[in-house]
Amino acid sequence: MRPRLRRFASDSRAIEGLPIRLVIALVVGVASLGVMMNMLSGLGGLTVTELDAKPSPDVVGPERKEIDVTVVDPEGNPVEGATVVITGDTATLDNVETATTDGNGEISVTVDPELGPNQRQGTLAVSIKPPAGSDYADKRENTAILVVRD
Repeated sequence: MRPRLRRFASDSRAIEGLPIRLVIALVVGVASLGVMMNMLSGLGGLTVTELDAKPSPDVVGPERKEIDVTVVDPEGNPVEGATVVITGDTATLDNVETATTDGNGEISVTVDPELGPNQRQGTLAVSIKPPAGSDYADKRENTAILVVRD
């Protein structure tokens, strides 16, 4: 006697375990991806180090003032050869100020910020161009220089 074959269209059992299997496969896949990404981020050649600018003073009035900026890596070590760019943000500058850091990771520039007639405060933006050929980056916002009218 020949066994009776069931047709796929009439078989309703296949769908019973499918949703839970998909959920399990998704959870295992996401966990595996997380482990692989963690292993990749540990490789030094694939990662970049974020730079930070530390202006001093970081609060000035709307008059000509010398500002020192130190560029550091996440451990606080100074970075030589980075170009610091100071531009007007909500306060205005006549010129864009640029300078390259020395062996101590420092620059000194003179700025003359201006505020609008009814403006009590504003900011100057500080950005960093990392040294050429380095593993440094400046993707996050740096500390702005606050300009306050007395």
